Amino acid sequence: MKRNKRTAYNQLKKIGVPVFIHQDAEHTFDINAEDPESYRWVDYWESPSTWDFGVHPTIDKILHALGLHCEWMNPGHLRVFE
Repeated sequence: MKRNKRTAYNQLKKIGVPVFIHQDAEHTFDINAEDPESYRWVDYWESPSTWDFGVHPTIDKILHALGLHCEWMNPGHLRVFE
């Protein structure tokens, strides 16, 4: 994984975002939207109006600072991209 993605992964994990390295995407990582505590960070169906596309603003801030963004792969997880 590239340095910016590894840094984002570590920062998000440190604040409690349910991140994981997906075995089919070895150069990036995902955010688990099915974790019991994921509603605090991501919500495909019922996110607060202050969240863009169901993603907590703190996640966007961390990712954007490192030149990254995330996209929903399905309602169960988001993938991080450059």
